[in-house]
Amino acid sequence: MERNTPLTIIEPAKRGFHLNLREIWQYRELLFFFVWREIKVRYKQTVFGVLWAILQPFMTMVVFTIFFGGLAQIDTNGIPYPVFSYAALVPWTFFSNSITGIAISMTSNANTIKKIYFPRIILPISQVGTYFVDFLMAFAVLLVMIVIYALGGPTQAADGTTTVQIQLSWNIIWLPFFLLLTMTTALGFGLWLAALNVLFRDVRYAAGFIIRLWMFITPVIYPTELLDETWQIIYSFNPMVGVIDGFRWALLGVGEPPTVRIVISVCVALVILVSGVIFFNRMERLFADVV
Repeated sequence: MERNTPLTIIEPAKRGFHLNLREIWQYRELLFFFVWREIKVRYKQTVFGVLWAILQPFMTMVVFTIFFGGLAQIDTNGIPYPVFSYAALVPWTFFSNSITGIAISMTSNANTIKKIYFPRIILPISQVGTYFVDFLMAFAVLLVMIVIYALGGPTQAADGTTTVQIQLSWNIIWLPFFLLLTMTTALGFGLWLAALNVLFRDVRYAAGFIIRLWMFITPVIYPTELLDETWQIIYSFNPMVGVIDGFRWALLGVGEPPTVRIVISVCVALVILVSGVIFFNRMERLFADVV
């Protein structure tokens, strides 16, 4: 007696913008496995383990505070420089690490791609999920810093001026939106790099260089308000401007919402994501043969 085995038909991904959320959901267990495996491998046989997720942005904040907050005395609109810079470094580190991981996600999983079928876009998404765990740990430290500064009240800055009062407010309900904007930008830009890195392996090295330069044209070290209003509009075409300014506004409870900059950043981030998905789908047919 013959057994009827299920027939699975695998069709190539559509060339246009096609993000099959239903299929991704069907492979969610594989997605979680990739995230868990990446975290386990990354911190295996390390002295500090997952503490590296906190040390990277925290030590960067210390260096920035000494040089830019203390020596250069950059105007932060009255916000204490440690919390000013760390509120930007937490989402920035999440963004930069995600892009770096996504860029090599296809080539580092070449054997898996050649052996079994699964939606290839799961690999880039898993990198975002992996570094989201790191983000949560660094974010916990940020919340502690905000509470300390909020309870401490206004203090005297290095230049003799009085700092503003840091306070948690209802602005924080917008935080998931800015976090989603971070993920959208990282995934969109990362999809471009992941597909290109399959064809040109030096893309992974260029990605690190681009990320380092990108930080200096993003308001991590300095506030956007240092620029003229006209330049602020042009500046906002960097989607991370809306993310960083949004994080500071939502968490520190200081100033008015940077609405115009956020709207521009959202539009640019969506363009990057849509174009990234289209390009990734177009190149997906070549992954198994080239990697």
